[in-house]
Amino acid sequence: MSLLGLALGALLMVGGTGAAIWAFQDRMMYFPDAAAPPSPPQLGLSGVEAVQLRTADGLAILGWRVAAARADAPVVLYLHGNGGSLAHRAPRVARFQRQGWGALFVQWRGFGGNPGAASEAGLIEDARAGLAALRAEGVAADRVVLWGESLGTGVAIRLAAEQPQAIAAVVLESPYTSMLDLARRHYPLLPSGLLLRDRYDSLSRIAQVRAPILVLQGGRDTLVPPAMGRALAAAATAPLEVWEAPEAGHNEIGAAGGIEAAAAFLRRVLPAR
Repeated sequence: MSLLGLALGALLMVGGTGAAIWAFQDRMMYFPDAAAPPSPPQLGLSGVEAVQLRTADGLAILGWRVAAARADAPVVLYLHGNGGSLAHRAPRVARFQRQGWGALFVQWRGFGGNPGAASEAGLIEDARAGLAALRAEGVAADRVVLWGESLGTGVAIRLAAEQPQAIAAVVLESPYTSMLDLARRHYPLLPSGLLLRDRYDSLSRIAQVRAPILVLQGGRDTLVPPAMGRALAAAATAPLEVWEAPEAGHNEIGAAGGIEAAAAFLRRVLPAR
């Protein structure tokens, strides 16, 4: 076969792969557990209420509202990662409760029996619905903490940038600069810039965040390199701290002391009452 033939064959292979990725990229980015999660009591959680959140585009999605131990405690709007359901965040709920925090855990559309399908535009609507629910309850903005987990960090940064007066602090757990940067890192031979729909471009938005920011990351994270968290830190204009667990991987931040680091951060930056 001639060099021209080899080149054409390679282009066809890449083109075919690219077409498949374009068609099925949502399945490569979002990994929901389709089953509705058990109720909080079935998972051994008390002081947690299953609530229904209504999005601006007409969906009713599940949230878990965690009661705070004190009236002046932080209330975390928790935006989870790209896999599982709220059932997989039950240990995190328990750890927040041990800190005395209130929380609203938002379960994304298309996850855990929720209607709809996950997308960047859809997830930001879900997060907005969670923030609106806290506001409707009367939770003061100076108690609201946005906490993004992995994929959810992109949503948290966007929400914090567009509603700076509505939140008091932002915690970013295993954050990335953008999904395009991650795609180029993990699939260097593909034309990701032409293929990727949901980009979650946090690097271009973080300078618009006004609330204090804490970046939590693992030194052994092979999915999202710690350098991405440092790049976000360099681009931020708000007060920002980076906490890194040298031996932790992508999903090991909480067990490595990240919750306690966040608690210390919130004591420093939230107003005393």
